[in-house]
Amino acid sequence: MSEVSVLVVEDEPTIAETILYALEIEGYRVTHAETGGAALEIFADDQPAFVILDVGLPDITGFEVCRELRKSSDVPILFLTARDGEIDRVVGLEIGADDYVVKPFSPRELTARVNAILRRNKRGIDSGSSGAGDGEISVGRFTLYLDRYQGSLDGVELNLSRYEFGMLKVFLEHPGRVFSRDQLMGLVWDEPDAALDRTVDAHIKTLRKKLHAVDADFDPINTHRGLGYALLLPRS
Repeated sequence: MSEVSVLVVEDEPTIAETILYALEIEGYRVTHAETGGAALEIFADDQPAFVILDVGLPDITGFEVCRELRKSSDVPILFLTARDGEIDRVVGLEIGADDYVVKPFSPRELTARVNAILRRNKRGIDSGSSGAGDGEISVGRFTLYLDRYQGSLDGVELNLSRYEFGMLKVFLEHPGRVFSRDQLMGLVWDEPDAALDRTVDAHIKTLRKKLHAVDADFDPINTHRGLGYALLLPRS
């Protein structure tokens, strides 16, 4: 795994040192930046395979760094946030982050998330290059494009994240069926034990927002309190 490079963007020395050590033990090649500006310069020069990005940086926010990176790259991004508030998590996911970890966190949890996201990426690349994922699935107003892990509603691209695509695919394959958070994590996440229940809730929220952006009155994802989520399609 030594050929895999990770850029860590964190301005707190103690936290940065812990992250660097944990990743190096796992065999990653790690680069460190203390500011958003430095991170963007390093990324332009080195093109790392993964970015761990703190939300609160001394110059620009991690959200701004993420937006800049997403203009030209789909590199996996994991946010670090000191706040346990839902808004930070949801904003990060909405602008293109793959996952988030709330401080304080364990190095084991962090490396598990990094490993899982990179495995998912590799599997997607491998299946795409072999043609195994070619094809489309059309259900109701939805179309899923399996070769590129994307989807559309009424022909309008949804720009789905990996997890949004995975959940929507599960829902469309079993319309009307209620899936618990644990079931969704087991079906969509590589390492469900490394994810949190609230991760599923946050991705459901961003998926709903993308559907509403196409049709404000279309709300097919139902919340079953105490049970989970289901996608209901209108009868034709």
